[in-house]
Amino acid sequence: MFFIDEAKIRIEAGTGGDGVVSWRREKYVPKGGPDGGNGGHGGSVYFEADPELGTLLDFRYRRTHKGEDGGKGAGKLCTGKSGEDMIVRVPVGTIVREIATEGGQDTPPTRVIADLTKPHERLLVARGGKGGLGNAEFKSATNQAPRKQTNGKPGEAFDVELELKLLADVALVGFPNAGKSTLISRISAARPKIADYPFTTLVPNLGIVQAPEEHKSFVVADIPGLIEGASAGKGLGLQFLRHIERSRVLLFLLDGTASDPVPREAFKTLSQELGKFNPALLGKPRIVAITKSDAMDEDSLKASKRMRIDKQKPLVISAVSGENIEVLVRSLWDALRNTPLARGE
Repeated sequence: MFFIDEAKIRIEAGTGGDGVVSWRREKYVPKGGPDGGNGGHGGSVYFEADPELGTLLDFRYRRTHKGEDGGKGAGKLCTGKSGEDMIVRVPVGTIVREIATEGGQDTPPTRVIADLTKPHERLLVARGGKGGLGNAEFKSATNQAPRKQTNGKPGEAFDVELELKLLADVALVGFPNAGKSTLISRISAARPKIADYPFTTLVPNLGIVQAPEEHKSFVVADIPGLIEGASAGKGLGLQFLRHIERSRVLLFLLDGTASDPVPREAFKTLSQELGKFNPALLGKPRIVAITKSDAMDEDSLKASKRMRIDKQKPLVISAVSGENIEVLVRSLWDALRNTPLARGE
């Protein structure tokens, strides 16, 4: 599976159709006068959030998206056909930015055109050109036989950058092999790749978790493991840190069997990397869990249960044996209920 979360494409709204010069010619109707129709309007370009899409992969193969041009006017005051709108479907959570160009060279994105955070949300991004006027529009008391018409206007056209930020209620944060994939496979129907080597998870995985309350659920995102220096581009961290930004609650998973770094140092390093990438992440509610209790020796297990990290007593869990998994799900749900929605972050 390819996970593409950035793309650059060109969008072009349709050009309006030209108006025409035409004259009414019918038997028994002398001096019928002008009857040239207007051109049709060009099709506009809309972006729509499609909940069935998960990546921006399609835009790797199709770089230009264009609305249909408007039809030319005709005699008998017939207006040309308006062009069909172009609907560009993107995953929920996609940000659309215009790329400004100066002197033929691309400059950094300057304007957010759309931030599609709701399923089936649709926004106009490029407006189609207006149709031209036929000569009938120019008839007046002093100009009974106008020979003037206007051409259709071009539609808006520019390059845009698409950036996908996943919308998840809870983001799993941890070093490689901290047990994130095992946990999400335990609490949801997601089936990520699980193995005993680093960077098993190469793409974000989403899982829907049944909440303790009936008919309630929440979404958990398994992000590829972070390492020290992730905010500066080391490992896979920088590529996927953006997907943590929209999450409402952060769940830190610390490997209880690791000797380097130990859980307390691991939490400190992870927090520093998040803060360097976006300081606002440190203001989100955080829950800390020490994983792999089934593989810990008795002394380590006792020490973990007495430990305090981030001014809280971490949950000691095992996604393999199920220890404290229900308690963890309840803690996440309680945190979410007390955290307002902030989809536009």
